[in-house]
Amino acid sequence: MKLTRLFSVRKVLSYLLVLSVVYAAYSIYYKIKYWGFSLTPKTVTDVWRIDAKVTFEPTSKNIRVALSVPDGNENFDILSEDIIANGYNISKDEKDNRVIFDGKNKHGKQSLYYRLNIYEDVKNTQINLQKPQKVERPILSEEEQQQMKQIWELARAQEEGNKVQKVIKTVNQEMTNPSMSLVLPLKHTSKAFAEKIIQILAYKHIPARIARAVKLEEGKKTERPDIMLEAYLDNSWKLYDLNNGNIGLPDKWIVFQRGGISLLDVRGGEDSKVMFSVLKSVATPMKMAEHRAKANDKFSEYEYSIYTLPLLEQNTLKWLMIFPLAILVVVILRNVIGVSTMGTFTPMLLAMSLVKTGFIPGLICFSIMIFLGLVMRAVVAKLNLLLVPRISFVVIFVILLIQLLTIIGYRIDSSLVSSAIFFPIIITAWIIERASITWEEEGARNTLKEIFNTLLTAVVTYFVINNETVRHVMFAFNELNIVILFIVMLLGTYTGYRLTEITRFASLAAKDK
Repeated sequence: MKLTRLFSVRKVLSYLLVLSVVYAAYSIYYKIKYWGFSLTPKTVTDVWRIDAKVTFEPTSKNIRVALSVPDGNENFDILSEDIIANGYNISKDEKDNRVIFDGKNKHGKQSLYYRLNIYEDVKNTQINLQKPQKVERPILSEEEQQQMKQIWELARAQEEGNKVQKVIKTVNQEMTNPSMSLVLPLKHTSKAFAEKIIQILAYKHIPARIARAVKLEEGKKTERPDIMLEAYLDNSWKLYDLNNGNIGLPDKWIVFQRGGISLLDVRGGEDSKVMFSVLKSVATPMKMAEHRAKANDKFSEYEYSIYTLPLLEQNTLKWLMIFPLAILVVVILRNVIGVSTMGTFTPMLLAMSLVKTGFIPGLICFSIMIFLGLVMRAVVAKLNLLLVPRISFVVIFVILLIQLLTIIGYRIDSSLVSSAIFFPIIITAWIIERASITWEEEGARNTLKEIFNTLLTAVVTYFVINNETVRHVMFAFNELNIVILFIVMLLGTYTGYRLTEITRFASLAAKDK
């Protein structure tokens, strides 16, 4: 007996509903975290294209060009890499992250292109960089050592920041001090400044290196990336701004190269330079999902999802995914509220038609068709035709009516009339036939009431499924349809009063009391 109570139909369906909710919640979290989906339909991902154009004049028969390229980057993932170098053999040095161009017998100015497409990914905030080897203290003269100690004493006197930040601030403040000329850069270029900071940090065995970064700015063009400092302190690599000592990569920047290796090496050529240009585009989360899934090693799940189908099939499924929600609306209105309609899912199909026609034009056109159909059905009723021929007449009449309204709408350039073509023929004919029978058996009042309830249900369903956010969520997170399935089944076990019946049987309830 206890086992029967535990596993009654309603309780089993309740358990399944809870499990479906848990599964749907995890699936939504999974898609947002690993595939980059969003709960809003208009969210887009910025895709940045960085073009590196290498130019030089050949001076030798054998040419080798080595260009440093990004690997791991804070806040960004690589979408794709393209290389354009006609007549060159392309290879990649994985150890130093360099693209190698090998060519022979080249004449005239040469142009090589490296294109990088990246997208923002806030989950990659920490790059796994190798722990550096111990840094040896630089060999300095006695006078240089005295100035180095003085620099560190001034750095320790700084109030805020870690050791690296204090050194950067101190060097910026003492640049014009002649008594520090041996340990400070003579020429204040970014690279010379960074190299002196690296030397000062090496005096305290702190590893540091140069990092070259490119700002992601629409239409930006530059011949050299910005120089930043990367130092290893407290068991992690951190980027530092050489102007103020701020930690971290600024927003909308990408590290293009790390370490002491030069950005560009050309052997067998002269007058070499590299020009960077930046362009911006946008992509929807659906388009980016595959790349995000691959980047997070979750591609196997994505490969068998509906989002890998061709766009034509996806557009069809977008409407199928919204059907269960429309069905749930109809079930609630009929079984919980107690609204009587002409047909179980006729309102849902009418709502789908209203989405295609537009709300006001659809309602007006549908009303015209029902009115003319009822008039013709009343005329045919006097002929005492058999059931099948009578319904066939109504169907054919609806087809001819749709044809006529479509032609009129085209001629007068009115979408109000031509929207009739989107209404389902059989459903419209069935409503006319059902309304005629109800009129004969129950009178005009009940007939108009059922037609009104059908339209009301269709309108409520229309406003639910026509919402762009709702359509997006139901397609992007289609696991919600499993939850809807068990909600519908659970509602099927309800045997109590409907809301409209509470008013209807109020007098009986009062008499019982």
